[in-house]
Amino acid sequence: MGFYEKQIETKTVYEGIVVDIKSDIVLLDNGNKSRREVVVHPGGVGIVPLTSETKVVMVRQYRYCMGEEVLEIPAGKLEYGEDPFECAKRELSEETGYVGKKYVNLGKIYPSPGFSKETLYLYLAMDLEHFDAHPDENELLSVEEIDIDLLINMISTNEIFDAKTVVGILKAKMYLDNRDKS
Repeated sequence: MGFYEKQIETKTVYEGIVVDIKSDIVLLDNGNKSRREVVVHPGGVGIVPLTSETKVVMVRQYRYCMGEEVLEIPAGKLEYGEDPFECAKRELSEETGYVGKKYVNLGKIYPSPGFSKETLYLYLAMDLEHFDAHPDENELLSVEEIDIDLLINMISTNEIFDAKTVVGILKAKMYLDNRDKS
């Protein structure tokens, strides 16, 4: 299969601080036209920081859109044109105070490709050193260390809902398990 949709019209309907929203008309392979709403976002990073072979540094913060506190891996928004790896190192330090000596690229994910252009880049950070955290002035969060096997259990019992956290933890666990088999 090789379906494709060709953009034939685009209009920016909202320009925001974090996202823009476009309304596009596309031509489908079958000749029909359809409307697509697209959230344009610069992308972001998520980091799974391992303090030991089993403990992961997590952040808990209130997420206004969800109306609740959310347990997440440290993460942040890319600036347009910013290198994802440099962003990951910056965000880890800002949110948790940790700096990794070793990083593993866990790949990228599309959190909601049905309407958003956001791409998230995931990293595993190991051999951590701790310094003072310096979160942005509008970031209120707490830092927790949780055993990775407990996090896996929390994912399987639907206690963790954040997509980047679910994928990041599972990919980190797969990497660690495969590394240990070598």
